Amino acid sequence: MFLYGMNIMGDGMQKSAGNSMNRFLQLVTNNRLLAIALGALITAILHSSGATTVMVVGFVNAGILNLTQAVGVIMGANIGTTITAWMVSLNQLGDAMKVLQPSFFAPLFVAVGAFGLLFSKKKRDSVVGEVCIGVGFLFVGLTFMSGSVEPYTDLPIFAKAFAILGSNPILGILVGALVTALIQSSTASVGILQTLAMSGIVSTSAAVYITLGQNIGSCLTALLSSAGASRNAKRASVIHLTFNAAGAAVFGVGMYLISLFAPEIALGHIDSLGISMFHTFFNLTNTVLLFPFAKQLVAFSGLIVKETKEEAEEAALKADAALLQLDERIFQSPPLALEIGVMEVVHMGKKVEKNLKRALSVLSSGDAEYLDVIYEQEKAINAMNKKLTEYLIKVNNLSLNEKQKRLVSNLFYSISDIERVGDHAENIADSVRFIAEHDMQFSETGLSDLQEIGSVAAEAFSHAIAARHEKNFEDIRKVSKLEDEVDTLEEELRDKHIERLSKGECSPSVGAVFLDILSNLERVSDHAYNVAGYVKDEM
Repeated sequence: MFLYGMNIMGDGMQKSAGNSMNRFLQLVTNNRLLAIALGALITAILHSSGATTVMVVGFVNAGILNLTQAVGVIMGANIGTTITAWMVSLNQLGDAMKVLQPSFFAPLFVAVGAFGLLFSKKKRDSVVGEVCIGVGFLFVGLTFMSGSVEPYTDLPIFAKAFAILGSNPILGILVGALVTALIQSSTASVGILQTLAMSGIVSTSAAVYITLGQNIGSCLTALLSSAGASRNAKRASVIHLTFNAAGAAVFGVGMYLISLFAPEIALGHIDSLGISMFHTFFNLTNTVLLFPFAKQLVAFSGLIVKETKEEAEEAALKADAALLQLDERIFQSPPLALEIGVMEVVHMGKKVEKNLKRALSVLSSGDAEYLDVIYEQEKAINAMNKKLTEYLIKVNNLSLNEKQKRLVSNLFYSISDIERVGDHAENIADSVRFIAEHDMQFSETGLSDLQEIGSVAAEAFSHAIAARHEKNFEDIRKVSKLEDEVDTLEEELRDKHIERLSKGECSPSVGAVFLDILSNLERVSDHAYNVAGYVKDEM
């Protein structure tokens, strides 16, 4: 129930805090302080530093975070993981006030949460109910664990076990690491240790060594998740292990010295609150000590995980093709996975925008030399469309609220419209190639007309992508205005062209190509209007 409560609570908090997390992710550039805050925030919501670091590996693998940014998020994750320890300590604080004891308020939380889920009509209230049920189950499970351990606290085996662990730093750290690796959550293993400490059977030195080991054990999940990932993703998991191992070494030596010169402190019993205080002090101090050495941690990870020649060539090919590297590890946080989907839709839109401008440039110059570039980029765009569609299908199956579900639907529609704009750019390139191969050319008036409407259509699409990125109503308004202008121009230019044809000023074969390009440009503005409309629907 303790572990299940943590899972439900984390899921509900992700739903309620999704938009804030999304905005925070966008703020993280090269500011390591913001990256630390992000790591602490996500871990406080997920209640697992290991889960956060798995997401960091996914972000690095997807190219969303660089290694320097990842260092900050990893440091923050270790700070955020202390929140559950403090929640467990409420049982200790509650000795003075009955109302603070989990046995008093946990059933109340479950009841309030169940009422919210059953009778609330608002989606937000049901999410709050989900969080309340998670908190209640967490503390009910904690109470059950504590009650189950209590009858056995007087057994000699407990005293002997913790005496051995307290006198042997390596063994204590190893036990902490193994337990955490098995349940894959340092917060949960710390909670179990605190439950034992409530019964007064855990020595200070044993608690310190086990806690240090728990921080190392939390790295296993990220190390496993980096298997098969990019070189940088492997390096991110190594950075996490190095950071925690370095801190464990420093504090382990410190505790060993204390046990030599002040054995009464080391052999004294520690309670749940004391473990929370040490856990927080260790992670804060470790972050402060290693914060200035972020670049050195990155460099050290490069020595451990070296890049082979084949990997370098593969990375270069991926960069040239500009293919997405979306990583399923980020699905552990649905709101962040959704935000990354938005970012990649914008990425695809900007790539299409560049290809459209290339096509218009070739149309103006008549230089067919760059047509192959346009065709190659269109292949990359089609690959992006396929990968992004598959990714959004998986995101849509995650635990999302109603607003997030609507956003996913709009993203599906958006990539369809964006991909169609890419097709229209390719159609324009085909028309230019046809003109060149048949030794034809547009009249100066006809070419000028196409340049005019092409410029307006491209501007409409540019504002549509900006609207998707920034959710700026001014961009939406401009798209609507430009789309009307393109419709008017298309009608005027079509009439003018028919008049030129009737006067014999333009050949029918060139005229057909002109009308085809005109139609493609008008459709570009229509798709731009659609993309902007989806954004407007979300505001």
